[in-house]
Amino acid sequence: MDKLQFDNNSSAESSSSGTSVRLLYLLVVVMVAYVVFSSYFIFNTRSRLAAQQVAVEKLAFRQDLLENHLAVAESDFKVASETLAQRLGITERDLQQRMQARTTELQRQQQNVARRQQEQISQQQEQIGQVSGEVASVRTELGGAKTDIAATRTDLEATKVKLERAIGDLTGQGTLIARTREELEELKHRGDRNYYEFSLWKGDHPTPVSTVSLQLKKVNPKKNKFTLNVRADDRTIEKKDRGVAEPLQFYTGRDRLLYEVVIFTTDNNKVTGYLSTPKSAPAPVSGPSSQAALR
Repeated sequence: MDKLQFDNNSSAESSSSGTSVRLLYLLVVVMVAYVVFSSYFIFNTRSRLAAQQVAVEKLAFRQDLLENHLAVAESDFKVASETLAQRLGITERDLQQRMQARTTELQRQQQNVARRQQEQISQQQEQIGQVSGEVASVRTELGGAKTDIAATRTDLEATKVKLERAIGDLTGQGTLIARTREELEELKHRGDRNYYEFSLWKGDHPTPVSTVSLQLKKVNPKKNKFTLNVRADDRTIEKKDRGVAEPLQFYTGRDRLLYEVVIFTTDNNKVTGYLSTPKSAPAPVSGPSSQAALR
């Protein structure tokens, strides 16, 4: 019987520890995926910026070509104008005016090209600023993720400590409990464990039962619910909102022996039940028949 209960507790502890480790692994996988996605996003953005920079350089090259073409056109226009003037008898003053107008138009076109180029450069700089902000944001999020992972590790360590201390309740599957005083007498006659009956009153100081102390904090007889504190090994374990005939199990002592508390009656400000301990458990100071006094 004791070996079966110990195996059930060990399985529950291993399952809780395994679940915590799997949660850590899942969080690490999510963070790795997030880092890979962020790296891909930064690389893709930089590639687009490089392509846009190449486009700007091509535009500048085209502007140089346009200026060369304009210079050639201006020279050709001057030669053609002089030839035409000679043919038509146009005065030099008229030619200068026409050339001035042509030059003004060419300058206006050049200014338009320069303005468009400056706008594209400004847009590029703005996009670079946005990418820099996104990179900084990604770095901040990565720092927060590292903090979360550290916190998760701390929580896992705390969970391991709790599991090692074996503080926890089992479902009661595979255990024998008594729901009435008659059933308790039958368990006593089996001789598998030690049984100590007790009664607890709300508001009392902790009551010694065997090698531990019990204290009733709340009781609801209509719902058969109660809350009590178990004091063992200089630690207080709260059993909150538990029900009648629900086994409350915990480990105590140097050998981590399994103790079990069962409440089978609830009343106004009072509960009655028993404490079950292994046969190898230390005997209470007041003797093997230790029992909380009844009022």
